[in-house]
Amino acid sequence: MDSKNDLTVRPLEFCDVAEWERLRFLLWPDLTVGESAPFAQRIFDGDETWAIFVCESHDALVGFVEAHLREYADGCETSPVGYVEGWYVVQDQRRHGIGRRLLEAAEGWARSHGCTEMASDALIDNAVSHLAHRGNGYVEVERMVIFRKPLS
Repeated sequence: MDSKNDLTVRPLEFCDVAEWERLRFLLWPDLTVGESAPFAQRIFDGDETWAIFVCESHDALVGFVEAHLREYADGCETSPVGYVEGWYVVQDQRRHGIGRRLLEAAEGWARSHGCTEMASDALIDNAVSHLAHRGNGYVEVERMVIFRKPLS
C-alpha cells in the first residue's frame, strides 16, 4: 500500500469483478450486463494472453487497465506486442498518477511475457486520452477512420 496516497495497484481478484464491471460500463456504456464476468473468468482460469490490473483506494476501485498480448500492432516492429485494450480512471481521481501506475503494471506484465513494445489506441476525438497517452511516453504513430457497411 502506498502510504502517501493509500493506493494499491494489483491484479484483478474475483471479489473485484462487480466493481470492475461498473468501471467498464463507465468506459464502454454499450456493454451488456454480465458480459465482463466470463472475460474475467478466462483470466482466472489461466489465459496468460490477458491481464487486468486495478487501482484500489480506500477499499474502492478507482481505475483499471486491461492488457493483451497481440501478434502485431500498427506502428510496432516486434512480436508479440503488449496492448492496452482498456484503461480507465474515475474522473475525480485523474491527474494523481493512478493512470501512470496502472500503465506501469501493464507494461511490466508485457515485459515479463517477452514484449519490447507496448501499444494502445484511442478514439480520434478523445483528446483527454491522447494527452494521457503522451504524458506517459506513448507516441502517436497513425490515425485512421474505420468504415462499416451492413450486408443484407
